[in-house]
Amino acid sequence: MDLFHSTIIIFFLTFLLLPFSSRSSSSSHYSTLVYKTCSNKTSSFNNNNNNQLLLSSSSTQSFSQPLTSLFNQLIAQSSQSKFFRTKELVEDETAIVSGLFQCREDISVEDCFRCVNSVPPYISSNTLCTGSTSARVQLQGCHIQYNTENLSEKTNDDETDENSDNGNSIMDHKECGEAIVDEEAYIKFRELMQKAFASLESEIAKSDDKFIRMSYEWVELMAQCEADSDTCECNACVSDAVRFAEEDCSASVSAQIYLDKCFISYLYHSGSYGDDGIPANSIPEMVNSLQAQNQFLLEAREGPRDQPAP
Repeated sequence: MDLFHSTIIIFFLTFLLLPFSSRSSSSSHYSTLVYKTCSNKTSSFNNNNNNQLLLSSSSTQSFSQPLTSLFNQLIAQSSQSKFFRTKELVEDETAIVSGLFQCREDISVEDCFRCVNSVPPYISSNTLCTGSTSARVQLQGCHIQYNTENLSEKTNDDETDENSDNGNSIMDHKECGEAIVDEEAYIKFRELMQKAFASLESEIAKSDDKFIRMSYEWVELMAQCEADSDTCECNACVSDAVRFAEEDCSASVSAQIYLDKCFISYLYHSGSYGDDGIPANSIPEMVNSLQAQNQFLLEAREGPRDQPAP
């Protein structure tokens, strides 16, 4: 085959494969690790100490089996839905492994499946959550969490949980972007964010699927609650997340706040605005890298992948 025909064939194949490679590249960041939390307790039965779950020896040996079964169920369900919760009984019935996954509502079911399918390796790797009896792994597009409950200690655990529940949400993770240092710009920015957050809280309260992404002037915002939480729980969680954002990331042009039952994100876009806008030269130069870091927020403008943009 001569060079001319070889070049034509290579060009033709590249043209055919380009949409697929582009799709893969554009959705691959959904599987980027944001954070992980692992319990200090492990499934070991070697010693009786506070860092070990007191399972029987047979439970310990079979702990990986129900966990694997749990992951298989979650992965299978992620090809059909964006939220699923289930339980697995340990073989000798001394413990239950419960777990769930949730994907962002604005990604397609196909991308949800890819995201969830990429979580178990993070948990089973040598560096993340090895042997932990509970863990949560948060990726950009989804998260999986599981917890092991010792049935013999269920009553005491329930009493402890009730006594420790003070009604306040605990922040699992935060990422605050570059801060605005100009005082005048900061004042305008805070006024804008107060209005944007108020609008976010109002919109999430009206959302049937516990998810909202929106723009308020020059701010892109996103919020999502655990899908089976009720409206009051969701509203309270988002309000707590907003409070954390205002307290811990008050001057940041972008932030991601993750609580156990919800998360919020926002990104302020600098540019050429009207007289009432914040001057672009007062926004940190790092905003461009933050826009790359928060690419999932920018995609909100394009609409969900499995639906045409409005």
